[in-house]
Amino acid sequence: MTWQYQVRFDLKDAATAESARRDLRHPLLAPLADILANHRAALKCQFDAFAEYVATAEEYGVENYPLYEWTKATIENPAKKEKYLRSFTLYVDGREVYAKEIADALAADLQPLDPQRADHTTLEVRHRSRQ
Repeated sequence: MTWQYQVRFDLKDAATAESARRDLRHPLLAPLADILANHRAALKCQFDAFAEYVATAEEYGVENYPLYEWTKATIENPAKKEKYLRSFTLYVDGREVYAKEIADALAADLQPLDPQRADHTTLEVRHRSRQ
């Protein structure tokens, strides 16, 4: 089994998170946008990913989507919606998971973004297994 990784982070400020979802050209996001461009990475808001999963399941048949009920309940729960509107996954070259070296390099470049600033709270590298 080969381990694959992904980088996720949360934005504390709801307005900044909304800007990140819609347009990375917001001045507060310029350092983040530069890092993402250097790594051929793109943001994906977790709430948007969940909503897309639900919409796809409803279009093609929920019986084929084992996480449908949990995901739908999550996006309909106001507290969880608020949480996931501020949570982002980074895709590199269009991939949700990637080699450890890629995740580590991306995370290292993101570390200088001060987690105490109003627009950032956490940065973590999560792993997923893939054969």
